Amino acid sequence: MTSETTVRPELKLNITEILESAQLPALPQTAIALLELSQDASNGPQEFARPIEADPGLMGQILKFVNSSYFGFSREISSIKQALALVGVRTIKNFALWSAVFSLVPDPKFGPFKLQMLWQDSLRRAVFARHIGKAIKLSNAEDLFAAALLQDMAIPLLLKELPEHYESLIARRTLEKVRLSTLERELFGWDHADAAAALARSWGLPEVFATLIERHSNFEVLVDSKPPALDAACVALAALLPSCQDEQWSEHPEFLRGLKRLSASSYDSLRTIIADTDKVFAEFAPVMKLPVPDRSLSDWLDV
Repeated sequence: MTSETTVRPELKLNITEILESAQLPALPQTAIALLELSQDASNGPQEFARPIEADPGLMGQILKFVNSSYFGFSREISSIKQALALVGVRTIKNFALWSAVFSLVPDPKFGPFKLQMLWQDSLRRAVFARHIGKAIKLSNAEDLFAAALLQDMAIPLLLKELPEHYESLIARRTLEKVRLSTLERELFGWDHADAAAALARSWGLPEVFATLIERHSNFEVLVDSKPPALDAACVALAALLPSCQDEQWSEHPEFLRGLKRLSASSYDSLRTIIADTDKVFAEFAPVMKLPVPDRSLSDWLDV
């Protein structure tokens, strides 16, 4: 390791101080209200509808969300109460929390990094995690969607707070074809998954998200555990998908091996899952005001 990539010992030990130095704002009041309502299992659609209906911007986003191809309803859903009843409180709450986080993460203005592309990657990976979770019949596919959306949310903060270190790390990632998380652990003793989990906990997001997020760089460990942690493995497998701005998919073989271990699916069924992911992503991205990348996941499979 060169002196240029050696960090002070305190940076290796304390993620919390690094995240605190970013001075992020608190979650919006609507998100806090939804989290508080979640603490009481007796609260249902009527209680959850109140704070959402008091936030016109969020209400509009949720109605676009439930009327997207993500759910495929044959008729338009026109009210929040109807959306909560049909889609479920947990799904709507998860979407609202991600929308809140989406609005808080700053743009670090770091070299070639583009925040919009990070959210593109996150959304595409989230849609895939949900698809693969449903394919292997997991009951918490909506939690997988939310966790995959949030798995990289600490990266912009780390770029902003440690720009010199990440300039070196990203250059090494490109040159050495090594995962960013591997290089982070080598340098800091932790990676962006740990940082994102710490951020989720600092905001009071559900613990299930923090747990799924902090394990997303350890696919082999997850599938080898007894019993295997299949839900976390779905999020970790989604993390192996190519970025929208990548020119090469260096983790393609690892992804295919992982998919076979997770689901024993044939190449034909993989193509179906990927095609469905592309379709839902293309129709859902405009809901979050994100462009669709020129290269689809189906295109990547043919490389």
